[in-house]
Amino acid sequence: MRSRYGWALFLFFSLLAAQTLLRVGLFLKFGPSHQNFTGAFALVAGIGLARDCFVALLLTLPVLVWFWIVPDRWFSAKFHRVLFFTAAVFFWLVQLFLFAVEYFFFEEFMARFNTVAVDYLLYPHEVFINIWDSYPVGSVLIGCLVLAAAWSWLARRLAKNLWTENFPRRIRAVPLVASVALLAFLQTFIHLKAPAVSEDRVVNEIANNGTLSFVAAFWTRHLDFAAFYKTLPRDEAYRRARRLLNSPGDAFVGTGESLRRRIHGNPAQPRLNVVILLEESLGSEFWGSLGRKGASLTPELDRLAEREGILFTNIFASGNRTVRGMEGVLASFPPLPGDAIVKRDQSDNVETIARVLKRDGYNTLFLYGGRGIFDGMRSFTTRNGYDRFIEQKDFGHPTFTTIWGVCDEDLYARSIEEFRELAKSGQPFLGTILSVSNHKPYTYPAGRIAENPNKHRRAHAVKYADYSLGRFFEAARREAFWTNTIFVVVADHGARVYGSQAIPIQSYEIPLLILGPAAVSKPTRIGALGCSLDVAPTILGLIGRPYETMFFGRDLFEPGPGRVLLNHNRDIGLFDGETMAVLGLRKTVEFYKGDPRGAGLQRFSEAGGKEQELQQDAIALFQVADDLYRSGRYRVDAGSSDHALSGKRGGAGGGFARHSGK
Repeated sequence: MRSRYGWALFLFFSLLAAQTLLRVGLFLKFGPSHQNFTGAFALVAGIGLARDCFVALLLTLPVLVWFWIVPDRWFSAKFHRVLFFTAAVFFWLVQLFLFAVEYFFFEEFMARFNTVAVDYLLYPHEVFINIWDSYPVGSVLIGCLVLAAAWSWLARRLAKNLWTENFPRRIRAVPLVASVALLAFLQTFIHLKAPAVSEDRVVNEIANNGTLSFVAAFWTRHLDFAAFYKTLPRDEAYRRARRLLNSPGDAFVGTGESLRRRIHGNPAQPRLNVVILLEESLGSEFWGSLGRKGASLTPELDRLAEREGILFTNIFASGNRTVRGMEGVLASFPPLPGDAIVKRDQSDNVETIARVLKRDGYNTLFLYGGRGIFDGMRSFTTRNGYDRFIEQKDFGHPTFTTIWGVCDEDLYARSIEEFRELAKSGQPFLGTILSVSNHKPYTYPAGRIAENPNKHRRAHAVKYADYSLGRFFEAARREAFWTNTIFVVVADHGARVYGSQAIPIQSYEIPLLILGPAAVSKPTRIGALGCSLDVAPTILGLIGRPYETMFFGRDLFEPGPGRVLLNHNRDIGLFDGETMAVLGLRKTVEFYKGDPRGAGLQRFSEAGGKEQELQQDAIALFQVADDLYRSGRYRVDAGSSDHALSGKRGGAGGGFARHSGK
């Protein structure tokens, strides 16, 4: 135990102990209180121990390799001692810091490192500064450094013969080979999918290991749907999808392996302008008009909804990331497992509401307060129907910025200016605005709302977002385009994930509010079940003109059964208002039943004929979406090349004539 291999053994057990302590802390802080504590923790600890052993051994393996390849004369040399000690301190500094980060990540997302963590790592500019502004990073780093140095000192004291005891190379190979063999053995019990020790999603997350969870998320960013999820025969999947998406009066165009269809409408209807305000994290939980307990955080929007809006009260986001909101709202596309199509590399052929309206002669504009490179937003929008993309660099002298971009007020003020100019052209326009202020670290200009911006509270940022929207609509009323524009306020996703289900649908509830005298004759509340995918078809239904589409959503003003298609990590699901079918990795299926707003959805195992039909519907919709996307066929005009250029005003009228022959 006092040799170099005693040092390696101490490293292994220290890693195991640290991971166990983290799991205990997560369970005590976030574990469910309604379960038997001892029984639940025994399951979590037992499953988690195997995963922790695997990771601890994997992290120890490089040390064993190093012990094997370094000659004894080098090993005892002074330069090697300094190098080895420095490397040990650095390793533990990083490892302990990651444990701290994982705790804070769990606190925010109620999950181990997942796709959100992978995405954050790919965009360090916004994310690392955001973390620095939101958490006591300096203090945590100092504490980790002290603990790392203390561990290295203690390990050296325990392994007194670390530098002096020599081993022949053949002897050094034994622990290395044994460790590799043990890793191979443990690997047979370790799967990418999170462990299922309970029906409670949070418990399963605690039983998982953060390193394995991160690797799984990174490895499965571009998933082969057929390899990981249940499928149907291709022709059956298309038949079922076409039946689900068919509406009275609409007509499919083309073969059975297409969703292209012609939507009925009146070509004499005026081409109304459309403004979509895609609001960052503005979930229904903040809206007094949507049942918030306690004081509402959205008094401006509540007032607008009550006096002059159409408020949909039963809408759910398709995911918990902005890119999921974009693909749902703009492209009416199901949230496939893996990356959202906004970030994928085959997204030059994607149907969007911007493409539909461009074919009808509209100018199109996307305004974003942050950097267009983030999550590939500029690339996706300008290649799929938007003539121009305005981003943070296009704001010469913003009055206030956060790490995520310019404040909502600046963004909305610029939007009013742009819409005013577009209205002067005589062509109708589509404007889409994506806000950023309602995001950690929750900073906003002082003096707008009563709350102190230096306190960095989510509730304060929500109130500021509401304040800014109120000012936007005040300004819009004074513009000539107010009377012939449909305004749509919709959240990209909810504020945070909570709940025990595999897909915690209650945390996905979002508002959908339609305003403007061109669309609203009297204030109305509509309880039709829907999701992000239904926003574009509903807007086009309000305009009332005929168009062709590939969309998976439906017009919420039309009668018919509602559905919610959603994604959480690597699970995808279909909810019909009573039952949710969840498709998971390794071709698994789970069923949940209940009321998302009441007692929540509860898992059940004995699925009858109705549940089996729901499962088949879910498989068909996601399988067809995957097939259309991968084959480049999710686009009405898939053979044309009308890619727009950022910053350049496009000839929307000419594009419409080219596609439609008019």
